[in-house]
Amino acid sequence: MTGPSRDDAADSLEGRVAATRVIGVFAHIDAGKTTTSEAILYDTGRIHRIGSVDDGSTALDWMEQERARGITITAAATTCAWKEHTLQLIDTPGHIDFSAEVVRSIRVIDGAVIVLCGVGGVETQTETVWNHAEGEHLPRLLFVNKLDRLGADFLKVLDDIRQRLTKRAVALHLPLGSEDSFRGLIDLLTWRALCWSPGELDPHEENIPPALQETAAALRTTLLDLICDSDEDLLARRLEGDEPSPADYQAALRRAVIAGELVPVLCGSAKKHIGIQPLLDAVAAYLPSPLDAEGRSVDEPFCATAFKIVSDTHVGHLVWVRVFSGELKSGQWVYNPRTQARERIDRIYRIHANRRELVNRMLPGDVMALVGAKSAATGDTLCDPDHPIAAAAQPFTFPEPVITVALTPATPEEREKLRQVMRRLCEEDPTLLAGYDAETEEETLSGLGELHLEVTVDRMRSEFGIVAKSSPPQVAYRETVRQKAVATGDYRKQSGGRGHFAVVRLRVEPLGRGLGVEIENKASPVEVPEGFARSAEGGIREALSKGILAGYPVTDVRVTILGGRFHEVDSGPLDFHIAGSMGVRQALTLARPALLEPLMRADILVNEDYLGVVMGDFSRRRGDIQDVGQRGSRRAIRGAAPLAEMRGYITNLRDMTSGRGDFSLEFLHYEIVPEEFAQAIIEERLARGKLSRR
Repeated sequence: MTGPSRDDAADSLEGRVAATRVIGVFAHIDAGKTTTSEAILYDTGRIHRIGSVDDGSTALDWMEQERARGITITAAATTCAWKEHTLQLIDTPGHIDFSAEVVRSIRVIDGAVIVLCGVGGVETQTETVWNHAEGEHLPRLLFVNKLDRLGADFLKVLDDIRQRLTKRAVALHLPLGSEDSFRGLIDLLTWRALCWSPGELDPHEENIPPALQETAAALRTTLLDLICDSDEDLLARRLEGDEPSPADYQAALRRAVIAGELVPVLCGSAKKHIGIQPLLDAVAAYLPSPLDAEGRSVDEPFCATAFKIVSDTHVGHLVWVRVFSGELKSGQWVYNPRTQARERIDRIYRIHANRRELVNRMLPGDVMALVGAKSAATGDTLCDPDHPIAAAAQPFTFPEPVITVALTPATPEEREKLRQVMRRLCEEDPTLLAGYDAETEEETLSGLGELHLEVTVDRMRSEFGIVAKSSPPQVAYRETVRQKAVATGDYRKQSGGRGHFAVVRLRVEPLGRGLGVEIENKASPVEVPEGFARSAEGGIREALSKGILAGYPVTDVRVTILGGRFHEVDSGPLDFHIAGSMGVRQALTLARPALLEPLMRADILVNEDYLGVVMGDFSRRRGDIQDVGQRGSRRAIRGAAPLAEMRGYITNLRDMTSGRGDFSLEFLHYEIVPEEFAQAIIEERLARGKLSRR
């Protein structure tokens, strides 16, 4: 018996890839995202018992810290099947402190399911996820969850979506019942009422209640009109009186979703298991396959993106990848354009949360983990060595760390192990930054928030056995300049024999917020040879890592090497390193140096009774109130405030609101600290360094 022909094999592979959906599930914290993912896994047969966030038994939130806190901390991947489709699912955190997981997951999926709370509607992280998805032109579905909760209102959330996210949102469902009487939904496209009896997973059909027919009909008309507006042929048929079938509308809606023209809105209650099967049907029907998303063929050479690094205690450097084209088998080689490294892949694993299944190959659309790609870092491209890609993909852009703790090992002997563990965790999480503070002689760890650092320090204990004493969190200040300045670094020691000689003339000038450091060499090779210019740049960067006001890193500056002098005999690379460092420090002094602090966007939810006192307190914290609105039954205050004024705010907020207030912080940008506050910060920093050295 002969095997399938090459064309048959290609057709088979193309059919497999066409039936694959690579999706991410996203939400604001407490919108029910993990419960939704858990219900999806149960309905698809991936798990046989529905776990609970409350009792720490969910499949995807497997870390000790996740189960203890009842939140998702790290992205988890799994594979499941729905009808004839394969779903590669990535579940992501909803807390802003762990947004690195959101950033990197969005870059490697083809479609997103964004879960909203039926009471809270569009919340802070919802908007953040939405903006990331917009930047990647990602097709998405919105699932309004928790419609069984007191105060849930689907139509109000739909209006909130259209006002705050997109005018392209279109309802596919209308809820049947509300709050504790919520029992199902009306499928507007097929004009069916689907109801779930308590304890039943599969819905049964009922007649659409007369009281809802007018509202449902209006929503259905809007849905069909918008679908036809996206498809000229369908519109022409409808105008000619040839009413398209539901299958025709569904096919057109799929094209509109993939093109980014429409965003379907579905409804349900994951906790009651209502609406999960229609959500799965919508994922299969409307979100793209890898072939739709990439426009690639199955015959193209292997290409994948590394989007997550895991330091596994058993296998070491584990690289999560998404395959975009081609095939890779264990034992084959890959090429990394960034490092120009050619590496052999020893093992390939299919992932299910913290469990792994050894497989022998990967295909387009697969999300798997590799052992052997030792040089790979987050964002790297891995490709076929015989078909190398000239340039890697656009690098991931992660939020900046804004808060820092100092870590002290239990014994001096554990210091090196602490440093190694910090490096491993920073490889995993690009929003962590390990450092050493020469002023205080302490190991430092910077992150996105207090919870972020607290969880990381706890992971050191639970995963690596390092129990480090952590200081109270400190704001990660920066330094910058406010005007141009030119200075010359002149380093020379010529007193007989071979000496030292280097002169570097340079200019320092401010850049826009968030642009970091730029160094440009405009010196003639006759004045500063290229090798010496590179050494001077190294000295400049070293000097900028510790500013002149209080030793904080300098950012948002451009340094231009304008010229200089060298000596044929006495000049060397180290001389120019020193001269570059001297010159930039002199220029910083002349360029009106300033202290920068992280400015945070604050979203605060309170009952009406506490609105006035909370707004007054926020203003006293140097907060700028930008909007006061309504979110469900509570008032929503949106504003911006310095992080330094918001440390420990949750305790104060709960005191002011008798425990009924909630808030979230998200980094906006760095801003110059007002003079009346800057000097006190600088003096405190310098005093801390002196005390530590005593």
